[in-house]
Amino acid sequence: MGILNVTPDSFSDGGKYQDLEAAVARAGRMVEEGADIIDLGGESTRPGFIPLDAETESRRIVPVVERLVQDFKVPVSIDTTKAAVAKRALEAGAHIINDIWGLQRDPDLATVSAAFDAGVLLMHNRDNCSYQDLMGDIIAFLCKSLEIAQGAGIKRENLALDPGIGFGKDLSQNLETLRRLQELQALGLPILLGTSRKSLVGKVLNLPVQDRVEGTAATVALGIAYGADFVRVHDVQAMKRVAVMADAVVRGSVP
Repeated sequence: MGILNVTPDSFSDGGKYQDLEAAVARAGRMVEEGADIIDLGGESTRPGFIPLDAETESRRIVPVVERLVQDFKVPVSIDTTKAAVAKRALEAGAHIINDIWGLQRDPDLATVSAAFDAGVLLMHNRDNCSYQDLMGDIIAFLCKSLEIAQGAGIKRENLALDPGIGFGKDLSQNLETLRRLQELQALGLPILLGTSRKSLVGKVLNLPVQDRVEGTAATVALGIAYGADFVRVHDVQAMKRVAVMADAVVRGSVP
């Protein structure tokens, strides 16, 4: 899954792809480099981000969605927490909703996703780092998200889970979540892992955002070994190679 942020303030690539043509060109490069899904975001979710209203977020992403579905054959995912934004993006042709709050913030998001038969990525999140049992609490949260999804009529085969690396977790908790990723397989759904260029890499290696490729590669390879089925990344060509090699070892799947 290639990350395409059309935002001025995302932590890694904010401001680079706000222009429509620049965004489409970036998506094209990621598809050429091996992206299977383009994940489009119009609102930064970095720590301390300034929330957007639905109208502003929609204005950023809808024209890009329209071009992506016209120009490329890969599915388009929308990184949003808002039902109104999701509806407009799905009407424009998007295929997947990637919700960092696992359908637990906007009560209408599940209904909208079900109405369009969209794929939905359910991510774990919280407002603090206080846990009684880290993986137990993550799984409990995701079980609640699954209940919401299924109650709204979202098909189980349209769902995947994300443990939320970098969200509501400190460094040790992020590393433990990655190390225990396989425990999420108990829920019987595909697992998405998003570690690309994140602070856990920067803190371990003491490196700025632009120098975190190798650290990200380590988390991608280990994440696949621990059970990840999808990886959400900025550096598509490098991480595609890492993923293919890791898959060959872990799953025996040689292209």
